[in-house]
Amino acid sequence: MIHAISKVHRLRSTLAIVLPLAILVGTGVTVAASPESAQADSTSKACPWMNKSKSPGQRANLLLDASTLEQQMRWLNEASANETNLTVFGSTTYPAQVACAPFTADTDGPMGIAYTPGVTAFPIPMAQAASWDERLTRAKGKAEADEAFRKRYDQLLGPAVDIVRSPWAGRNGEYLGEDPLLSGTLAGDWINALRNGNPGEPVAAVVKHYLGNNQEIDRSTSSSNIDDRTLHEVYSLPFAIANSIGHPAGVMCSYNQVNGKYACENPELLNGLLKKEIGFKGFVVTDNGSQHSTAASLNAGLDQELSLPKYFAPDKLHAALDAGEITKAQIRAAAFRVIRAKIANGLFDNPLPAVAQDNVRTDAHDAVALKMAEEGSVLLQNRNQILPLTLRNKTIAIIGPTASNTPTAGVSASTVCTSPLYGDPSAPNAVQCPNPVAPLDALTARAARNHDTVIYDDGSDVKRAARTAAQADTAIVFGYNVAGEYFDLPSLNVANNGDALIEAVAGANRHTIVDLETAGPVLTPWADKVQGIVESWYPGEAQGDALAGLLFGNVNFTGKLPVTFPKSIADLPTGAAPNAQYPGTFAGGSTTRTDPEAIRQVAYSEGLKVGYKWYDAQHIAPQFAFGFGLSYTKFAYSRLAVSTHYSSSGALRSTVSFNVTNTGRSAGAEVSQVYLTLPGTSGEPGKRLVSFKRQKLTPGETQRVRVVIDSSSSNRPFSVWDSDTKAWRIPGGKYAVSVGSSSRDLPLSRTWRIGGHSK
Repeated sequence: MIHAISKVHRLRSTLAIVLPLAILVGTGVTVAASPESAQADSTSKACPWMNKSKSPGQRANLLLDASTLEQQMRWLNEASANETNLTVFGSTTYPAQVACAPFTADTDGPMGIAYTPGVTAFPIPMAQAASWDERLTRAKGKAEADEAFRKRYDQLLGPAVDIVRSPWAGRNGEYLGEDPLLSGTLAGDWINALRNGNPGEPVAAVVKHYLGNNQEIDRSTSSSNIDDRTLHEVYSLPFAIANSIGHPAGVMCSYNQVNGKYACENPELLNGLLKKEIGFKGFVVTDNGSQHSTAASLNAGLDQELSLPKYFAPDKLHAALDAGEITKAQIRAAAFRVIRAKIANGLFDNPLPAVAQDNVRTDAHDAVALKMAEEGSVLLQNRNQILPLTLRNKTIAIIGPTASNTPTAGVSASTVCTSPLYGDPSAPNAVQCPNPVAPLDALTARAARNHDTVIYDDGSDVKRAARTAAQADTAIVFGYNVAGEYFDLPSLNVANNGDALIEAVAGANRHTIVDLETAGPVLTPWADKVQGIVESWYPGEAQGDALAGLLFGNVNFTGKLPVTFPKSIADLPTGAAPNAQYPGTFAGGSTTRTDPEAIRQVAYSEGLKVGYKWYDAQHIAPQFAFGFGLSYTKFAYSRLAVSTHYSSSGALRSTVSFNVTNTGRSAGAEVSQVYLTLPGTSGEPGKRLVSFKRQKLTPGETQRVRVVIDSSSSNRPFSVWDSDTKAWRIPGGKYAVSVGSSSRDLPLSRTWRIGGHSK
């Protein structure tokens, strides 16, 4: 939802904000003659919850002890919790908040700082995941936090770690792929960088969307029906991993129902799985409008309502209290979680600037966006080594509307810069991207260095485009789709008759390269007719420079797919839509809505067989496998060693070591992937990713890689969820570790036996 442009947020942009006394808090260093130290002491006496020597929990309790019930209620609403200097929010009036409670603000954050000019347009998170680069993810988090803070935001609604269950989903580009470990690990790194990347500018993260928010169609009127084991091993696992690594301030509950109960009033999900089992200590906040009750939500574990107060407004809370449906202790407990998280993430002690800056971009941030576009691009096909381009005094045809900054029927390079609002190409981007580096401009400039000539066609007339391609020595044709919030994809083919355009160009020029600019996996029925295929996703503001460097070989491809590309719709884990799995059914089995109030039932009957696990279990060859990505060099794996022992704490640990050698002539980076296959009696569908590591290697260089698979890790690498005992257990039997460059290219393997036990 468009969180940052609620009435409250629009109001704050027009008001002169009077900053609270908290801005005067000093550094905490004890220097007797320091005025700042004296001011800090004074503030701590007046507002003991501002004493940084106390724990976040102690400070939160001190604040609540000094609060009236209605002041406590303010923390249960996002707008009134943030805008501490205001008392009126829509039709609701609160008392003034206690002294020293700071002004805070949030906005959407997965793709960059949303809905405001003067910020960096990074590649979408799907491209970020395709880099498999934790260091680069941290660099993005640091850059994004700096921009957020200087725009007067200290909390971002993101990252989003929903698993890519189906390629139809409109928000797949906002997510980090189909695997829980990859998604949760990158999210955890991102969260840490937001909070800690810039001293004095902490930005808290709210991870979303919890849980089963895997389609946009009927997202508010559907139930994701997921069995208990799949819920634990697939859909909640990235949240658990992100929580363990990053300790986010908040978790956002989703619009949909899960097993017949709305996520934001689902006690099994919130109090049970999230807070008790996973051990999440922050607060749970709704998506915008995803709350449906007062007492049921609070009792289930919801702590805060997003945007203007409705169900958690004081009158509703008082009515629930009077009816005996909730207690004052529950209100205080919810407020405590919100306050403690804000303090723990530094929001009480690092006040936002008095005025938002117009332009917060920097050269360093732009460099991160370029690097992410380079590392996130995946070379899917390179027949006859058509890439890198080594043409001299030749002609290159560039074809397609997204190659240019000049719109064709409203479509241009800006269309695929980042995800658009509403999944509509005519809508603005969620992160503003008014003038990206267009591929046409960057490729033309780079080609000129080789004395090559570039000719262009916008692709609006297929026959004309084919004639243009025929005039060139090499053709580069762009295929795209448009995806975003509110709408799922109408097709898994590239948009705007793109398949016909690609086939026509390939028919006219046998040296054709396709650049895909899509939010997720698409069908590639023309793959056998072209020589090169690159997946650039939505590559951000530096898209042209990144693509030019990659295609001409100044930069090597290092990206790997975070999702599986199917050969056909029939191969998908959710089958050929429409059906009970996607988009779900109504009474009588119909997939068509006739009753606006009916709840669509979405059957997650594929269970654990999500993404590459489905293709492995069903013995289906994908078009392009999870983890796959070509390079301009080659890598060899050798000398696998595995040793297993139990730690003093009883954790099962397997150390996996192997060599990776660059056997080619170019420097490159390889993402080594380690998969574990559990015993056949475990009921697991094939292998699971348990570790990955990125290495940079010069030609001829060998590196020894060592990873530890630890049963106590948050990704539960050896374990399965036992729905009968409601516990994780390690099955006894034969285990196999496999190592290689993708889920379908694993040259090294080793088996060993483990005795089963609970852990």
